[in-house]
Amino acid sequence: MTEKAEAAPRAGRKPITSRAEVEHAAFDLFASRGFDHTTIDDIAKAAGIGRRTFFRYFPSKNDIAWGDFDSQLARMREQLASYPPDRPLLAVIREALVEFNRVDPDEAPWHRRRMELILNTPALQAHSTLRYADWRHVIAEFAAKRLGVEVASLAAQTVAYTALGIALAAYEQWLGDPDADLGELLTSGTDALSDALLGARNPQP
Repeated sequence: MTEKAEAAPRAGRKPITSRAEVEHAAFDLFASRGFDHTTIDDIAKAAGIGRRTFFRYFPSKNDIAWGDFDSQLARMREQLASYPPDRPLLAVIREALVEFNRVDPDEAPWHRRRMELILNTPALQAHSTLRYADWRHVIAEFAAKRLGVEVASLAAQTVAYTALGIALAAYEQWLGDPDADLGELLTSGTDALSDALLGARNPQP
């Protein structure tokens, strides 16, 4: 069978032309069948594409929930590098968190599905740990440069782990409240940490 024949959509089905459309087809199957019981062949069939075409979009089923994560990390690294060196570290982290997690309103329902999968699917946890590590590394690189320390240092890693903790806490709140604004939660979480640290350094008499 040729690739052209394999990738042809089934009769009556609109051809899939983007990564997002493949994601949406997969998310629908995950919701109806469960992540564990959905195969790559199931997703390809639902999307109207061939198995080989699926792998042009995603290396594995586990990667579907993470979307185009590598490109997003590259953009965040560029954004962090663009800030002037006199900008306070925590203010930069706050803006980077909000920008990295900015979601088009039309995609918000799909992003909720994405994050529910990432945070609540046991089969994804090992894979998610690797993705979290990649994300933290970008933050740690930036923090290390700002602080004049090694990326593996306690200071840089503490900043990275703390930033990830803020993001995960904000997402838990967002998933639990359909009316919540994700950007506001990320900002509030960072500000709450700043207030707590300042309060610890300057206790009231």
